[in-house]
Amino acid sequence: MADLALDRGAEIAAPSRPRPVERLEHHWTALALSFPALFLMVLLLIGPVVTVLVMSFTDYQLGASTVGFIGLQNYQDLFADRVFWRSLGNTLTYVAIVVPASVALGLGIALLIESGGGLRSVYRAVFFIPVMATLIAMAISWEYMLHPQFGLINLLLKAVGLAPHAWLTDPALALPTLAVIGIWQLFGFNMVLFLAGIVSIPRHLYDAAALDGAQSAWSRFWLVTWPMLGPVTMFVVIISAIRSFQVFDTVHVLTKGGPNKASEVLLYTMYTEGFEFFRSGLAAAVAVIFLVFVLTLTVIKARLIEKKVHYA
Repeated sequence: MADLALDRGAEIAAPSRPRPVERLEHHWTALALSFPALFLMVLLLIGPVVTVLVMSFTDYQLGASTVGFIGLQNYQDLFADRVFWRSLGNTLTYVAIVVPASVALGLGIALLIESGGGLRSVYRAVFFIPVMATLIAMAISWEYMLHPQFGLINLLLKAVGLAPHAWLTDPALALPTLAVIGIWQLFGFNMVLFLAGIVSIPRHLYDAAALDGAQSAWSRFWLVTWPMLGPVTMFVVIISAIRSFQVFDTVHVLTKGGPNKASEVLLYTMYTEGFEFFRSGLAAAVAVIFLVFVLTLTVIKARLIEKKVHYA
């Protein structure tokens, strides 16, 4: 009797497997519930990418009534174009300046704010203003500040006895000047991310480091703060790289890619090909190369940084 009772108890406790019909109903129910999200993903994300990819193999021009398939001709034309290689080099230079500077500046200011007094909220708001501001409006303000005759920056240089510069019309200064504006616009966002990472570090780790002899702030930073910020740093570097590759607004407003293509970047090349010369197929090829390049570089950065990341 006891064995029979145990067997019945086991039958009651063991969950019954769903029948094939029930599994099929669950499958269709899950598919129906996820269909709106899948539809929007295809419509808004995958669909445009596939459309651009297909268009890059055609000779389509904006407004044309006919379109022809030309294979890899657009890509061959781009690789033989000096302007394309110049814009690619300018983009890489811009990223190489903006990413490390904005990450380092964001981390430094986050550390200063976290170690400060009661004005932390004020400092956070002040440094985050460039992120909230409309970049085109800020670019116009920068244009007046960088004016060679009456710009504020040149007036300050003259006041201290230094020579003024043509910041936006000098081929040697145009791209670095845009990079400085990019750093100014990006470091506040990185600061907020680093602040979130610093706040989440357990306080007892600093107590343990102090017991081990790490009395100075610099020692505590290298022993505790920097290793614990590994995941945040990886995320900040990748996001900063992607946003730096997407530079367009300041180039379009301030330099138009000049002087003599000294500040032309990939997105501006895509814009001019598609909306000034109406070569939509060629512009789509630039977009595909841009996406592949950004994706490849992002994966490489993630793999390299992941090896040095310490997770709590």
